[in-house]
Amino acid sequence: MITVQKLNYFGADVSSGLRRCSGMADFYLEMVTKVLDDTPRFDELEQAVKEGRLHEAFEIAHSLKGVYANLSLEPVLAPISRITEMLRHEEPGDYDTLIQEIREKHAELCALARED
Repeated sequence: MITVQKLNYFGADVSSGLRRCSGMADFYLEMVTKVLDDTPRFDELEQAVKEGRLHEAFEIAHSLKGVYANLSLEPVLAPISRITEMLRHEEPGDYDTLIQEIREKHAELCALARED
């Protein structure tokens, strides 16, 4: 189960996330729980990058960035923000490493949610 304390430990800016959720901790935690199912979106992002569909990859990354920014889940948001900006400008770079970092940080978040 995810808690405010676990999210603080994870490095989330919980106070900002709570402000965006009108201070309602239960609602905030419910929204955070919903992003635990984002793995298919990461798969879509990775596939679009691999196939050179950079505009589509940008749209996916930008959407993910909005969600993680609104919840202030900084450890996942940081690599998503970097890949979003690279894709926005179709810059060459190591997209695979950023996607792996996104997956790793998301996996850490999921692991926190599974802890008792």
